[in-house]
Amino acid sequence: MKKGIVILFAATLGLAACNNYKKGPGGLMYQIHKDGGNAKIATGDIVKLNFVQKNERDSVMFSTYDIEQAQVFPVGKKQYDGDMNDVLFLFGEGDSATFKLNLDTMAKRTTQPKPPTSAKDTYLVFTVKVEKVFKKNPNEADSTFQRRAQEFFQKDYLASVAKLKDAEAGKIKKFIADNDLKPKVTASGLQYVITNPGSAERPLPTDTIMLNYTGKLLTKKADGKESIFDSSIEKTAKDAGIHNPMAQYGPRAFTLGAAIPGFNEGIQLVGKGGKILLIIPSKLGYGEGGQPNAKITPYSPLAFEVEVVDYKKPSASTAPSATITPAAPATK
Repeated sequence: MKKGIVILFAATLGLAACNNYKKGPGGLMYQIHKDGGNAKIATGDIVKLNFVQKNERDSVMFSTYDIEQAQVFPVGKKQYDGDMNDVLFLFGEGDSATFKLNLDTMAKRTTQPKPPTSAKDTYLVFTVKVEKVFKKNPNEADSTFQRRAQEFFQKDYLASVAKLKDAEAGKIKKFIADNDLKPKVTASGLQYVITNPGSAERPLPTDTIMLNYTGKLLTKKADGKESIFDSSIEKTAKDAGIHNPMAQYGPRAFTLGAAIPGFNEGIQLVGKGGKILLIIPSKLGYGEGGQPNAKITPYSPLAFEVEVVDYKKPSASTAPSATITPAAPATK
C-alpha cells in the first residue's frame, strides 16, 4: 500500500471517529466504547474510575494508569448541563467511553477561567473506564451506606496496595535491565551507579549541600515518556509537564537527614562535582504510604539522577536552611 493511500486511510478513520461522537447537553460530546448494560450512575453513588485526561492536541495531562491507582469519589449533583457529574450519569459499571468536556461552557457557567494549560483548547478529552459503582440500597440509612462504602473501598484499596508491593521487585529488575545498568548495592538495599565520583571531600551534617536532581518513577507512562515527578532543572520540568512558575530552579539547598533515607544515603557516596544515579526501593523512600501530592503510589521504587554542585559551610551567625525536596515521609 502506497504511503499516500495509508495517510488518506488513517485520516478517514480519524474523521469517522470524530463523527461517531454523540452530542450531549452543554456542548458535551461523547462516544461509548463498551456498554456493560448495568444501571447508570446516579447522584449519591460512589464510583471508582480509571481515566486518561488529554487536551485537544492529544497530549496526556493526567492518567490513573500511569500512577497505577484508580480514583474513588462520590457523585454530586450537576451544577450545569454538560458538567462532569452530568457526564457520569450516561455511564454504568463496566462501561468505557470517551467524552469531551466543553471548557467554554464550564468557564461561563462556573465563572471560573479556563485552566492556563488549556487556554487554546475548547475541550478537555477524557477516556474513562468505570471500574465500580457503589449504590445505596432502597430505604438504607445514610450512615449505613457510608459505613458499607468505607468498608468496601478500604478492602479494595488494601488489595491494590498488596499488588503494588508484589510488583516492586519486578519494576526494579526491569528498570535495571532496560537501561543496561550494573549498579552497586549498599547494605540498606540502595542501588547506585556513579558516573562521576567528584572530589574526595564529603559533606558534614552541618553543611548545606547544593544539588541538581531529577526524580522519577521506574515505570514509564503510557505514551512512553519517563514518569518524572520532580526536578530542580527548569527545562526538564517543562518537558515533563511539571513546571511550576513559582519554583526557583537551579541547584537547591539541602541538609543531610532532611529527605527520604535512600536519598540521604546516596548523596554521601560522591563528592563535590559528583554525579550519581540512585535506585531507591520503597522501604528507603515513601514506603507503604506513598506521596500523593507527587503522584507516588504506595510501594513505589524511585530513581534520582543527582549532581552535587557545592557544599556551603555554616556561618557563625546563620544556621543552615534546607529545602526539603524530596521530602522525608511523614511519621504515621
